[in-house]
Amino acid sequence: MDTNKTVIKGLVVAGTHSGSGKTTVALGLMAAFKRRGLKVCAFKVGPDFIDPGYHSQICDAVSRNLDGWMLTQGYNRKSFQKHARGSDIAIVEGVMGLFDGCDGKSEAGSTAQMAKWLRLPVILVVDARSMARSAAALIYGFEHFDQDLDFAGAVFNRIGSSSHLRYLKEAMAGTVKMPCLGGLPRESGLALPERHLGLVTSEDNPLSSEYVERLADLVEKSIDLETISARLGDIPEKEVEKHPSSGKRYPVRIGVAKDEAFSFYYQDNLEILESFGAELVFFSPLRDERLPGGITGLYLGGGYPELFARRLSGNVSLRGEIRGLAEKGFPIYAECGGFMFLCQGIQDTEGSFYPMAGVYPFTVRMLSRLKSMGYREVTLAASCPLGSSGRTIRGHEFHYSEMIEEPAGVQFTYTIANRAGRDAHREGFLVNNTLGSYVHLHFGSNPAVAENFVRLCFEYENEG
Repeated sequence: MDTNKTVIKGLVVAGTHSGSGKTTVALGLMAAFKRRGLKVCAFKVGPDFIDPGYHSQICDAVSRNLDGWMLTQGYNRKSFQKHARGSDIAIVEGVMGLFDGCDGKSEAGSTAQMAKWLRLPVILVVDARSMARSAAALIYGFEHFDQDLDFAGAVFNRIGSSSHLRYLKEAMAGTVKMPCLGGLPRESGLALPERHLGLVTSEDNPLSSEYVERLADLVEKSIDLETISARLGDIPEKEVEKHPSSGKRYPVRIGVAKDEAFSFYYQDNLEILESFGAELVFFSPLRDERLPGGITGLYLGGGYPELFARRLSGNVSLRGEIRGLAEKGFPIYAECGGFMFLCQGIQDTEGSFYPMAGVYPFTVRMLSRLKSMGYREVTLAASCPLGSSGRTIRGHEFHYSEMIEEPAGVQFTYTIANRAGRDAHREGFLVNNTLGSYVHLHFGSNPAVAENFVRLCFEYENEG
């Protein structure tokens, strides 16, 4: 037996529903344990880009996405093992309510599924506003809904007073098995700002040290950290392989747009590109008038270009450089916000128009309502920078904009279906070697598409 074998301690923070306060509790636990000198790593269940940014700020380490629909059980387990290694505690923030997933029939894509895959105990966050004894009935239902789950305990959020918390504890006593781990009071100042796509990004609204300290103070005062630590099981570390690779590497430099307007990237996507030999060079479309030197490809991720449309439009030199490269067949891959940046322009909800790069012959306009949201399976219907026809990859779509004109003269390379395999439609807009789409793809669902893009960048460099 290897006595030097280390272990990982971890937990999942789940809510009874969206908006229950699980992000506040998760961030608070990260801050409190880190203050105690522990090395904390973080993960987020689901396709969210924003919460991981806040996790990373507090933990001083990159937070990763785990996903039961986009990624396989094996991929999720390996990712957790790899990135939790060396940490004292791993905190996984759930998505939506504990049992909410891809449909009403199964646990697919849910926080509960991920907790069982990773063999981690669950802290259930319960919004206790306007509840007393009824909260115990709610917890009883969650505790008995899936007997295979391991609950570390319940944390109440938005309690009104110490008396209120006492009532809640009394209701739980003798009724449910899991202990009450404490309760956070109603603190309006702890709420993170939100906008139409969820919380404001950490790039646009970094957490202040005062906020983090206040959050840690509140959690240490209100939540029983000792009991949490005692209830965490040991997960043996295992040696895990790096991101899957064909073994081929292509020494290229790829420019990656990264600033307040473009910040929606799965960290795995970046590292999978690197695993095939790419050197990623970050630049800011808001501030840089020129692209980085020596690059032979561009990756434009999602974000909030509409909020910075005036500044992006004002960067005439960069817009012109990108358009000129696209016309020459330069490899460019763009998702959602990055795709919008490549259009003729963005029209805001007030009707104002802001010219963009002009690679695509259509304009996008912002809407006051959600246009599309959900998991997507993409099948390549034609060869494109991500590979040949027939290849499939999974991702997620979430946007408040739409194209005004029909995309005449643009090749469609995607057939997109929802998570149930229905509502198939054409998308994936190709002009020369520029591929744009509203879908945020996760390369972990098919790393070969990342390899194909890196290889295309290499071929462009060596054939140019």
